[in-house]
Amino acid sequence: MKIGLLGGTFDPIHLGHIKPALEVLHQLNLDKIWLMPNHIPPHKQSTTVNSQHRLAMTQAVCELYDEFALCDIEINRDTPSYSVATLALLKQQYPQHQFYFIMGTDSFIQLPTWYHWQSLFDLCHIVVCQRPGWQLTAEHPMASILADNQLVSTSALTGKIYPIEVQPQDISSTQIRQLLSNLTLEERQDSNNAQLNALLPEVIQQYICQHSLYQAN
Repeated sequence: MKIGLLGGTFDPIHLGHIKPALEVLHQLNLDKIWLMPNHIPPHKQSTTVNSQHRLAMTQAVCELYDEFALCDIEINRDTPSYSVATLALLKQQYPQHQFYFIMGTDSFIQLPTWYHWQSLFDLCHIVVCQRPGWQLTAEHPMASILADNQLVSTSALTGKIYPIEVQPQDISSTQIRQLLSNLTLEERQDSNNAQLNALLPEVIQQYICQHSLYQAN
């Protein structure tokens, strides 16, 4: 099977994660997208809510969309979530699958700062989605890697970079957490709250209210 992998802190998971992932699945004709919440992300200091809540919210999204499945390999690890280690383990556990690692342009630009990043090309394909405010200039070192990668066959089992044009989603978890902290309980519970409905699936709004997450201190 052709499996897309989308990792993140998902703090909380939102439509800015969900909509581009669905577009990638359809454009590349993938069989499934595995949503993979991080436990200890190497590039972030901490998360706002604990792993159990982030895992439960991700599971709720997977139950909402048939295209998604939960991958808990990283959130159950007590060490930092290095992508190359995760991919190596997934390849070992699921040798029958082809993996497509999904990231934004911002992550692709910073890829040389990742742990053993070049080994990723031996383990999976890379899918690069446009992110608002980020652009790869011709002078950037990753631009030449992207250009050289055009010679890699689309029939290759790993190592192909797929730049994907997706509908821009200018949504961030930081923005959502700030919004939620400024809302009253009544505003949070209002199913017709247009601001929240544009950012979060209703099932995630309900979970956040039920567990009193992202409230102002």
